[in-house]
Amino acid sequence: MLAVVCVYVARAQSPPATLNPPAVQQTKLDRVVAIVNNDLILDSDVDEERRLEALQPYRESAELFSRDKAIERLIDRDLILQQADLEAEGPLPDAQVNQELTALRNTIPDCKNKKYDCETKAGWDSFLAANGFTDAEFTKLWRDRMEVLRFIEQRFRAGIKITPEEIQAYYTKTMLPEYAKQNTKAPPIETVSSRIQEVLLEQRVSDLLGDWLKSLRAQGSVVVLHAGEEVP
Repeated sequence: MLAVVCVYVARAQSPPATLNPPAVQQTKLDRVVAIVNNDLILDSDVDEERRLEALQPYRESAELFSRDKAIERLIDRDLILQQADLEAEGPLPDAQVNQELTALRNTIPDCKNKKYDCETKAGWDSFLAANGFTDAEFTKLWRDRMEVLRFIEQRFRAGIKITPEEIQAYYTKTMLPEYAKQNTKAPPIETVSSRIQEVLLEQRVSDLLGDWLKSLRAQGSVVVLHAGEEVP
């Protein structure tokens, strides 16, 4: 059994010119927090997720980071990427990744308000460094994010059809009562049908994805380790 509360590597320094025993420097390494089909998720991955989440342009500033939720997201992401590798879709083109990263720079508040000149490489590198990333690290994380979204799009969203009856039912049972609560006149269904369709698509994808991930967890091996627990 390998203890994972804290893993250390002892490094012996050059022996001093005395008979005293050599000093030992201890370097703290990552703790394993989860194992997903033999892939390890580490403490540093959770911290990386925290820093990445803070950079999301549409994240509510008051929203607090949840370590447990971050670990669950990392497990789900790992499961999806493992399946994507099995289906051999091939990597996303660099041009596509770079295009999305360029669009991202225009939405991050610290870039928009010119705290960092993210349009230049030096400014973008400075912004990333201030948030604990190198350009290569951040690009890899964003590519993984895009790979996950592509897989979900192809695996679930593409085959879903939302009928006019479903749009009408959502408008009648959900939207109209909400507008009534606010004493506001509801817009005509024709003007919001596309938005309703998008909402229903997202709900359907979320349900299908959730069931699929539960199935993957049941079929495979997912272990979450808490402080003090050991790698099985």
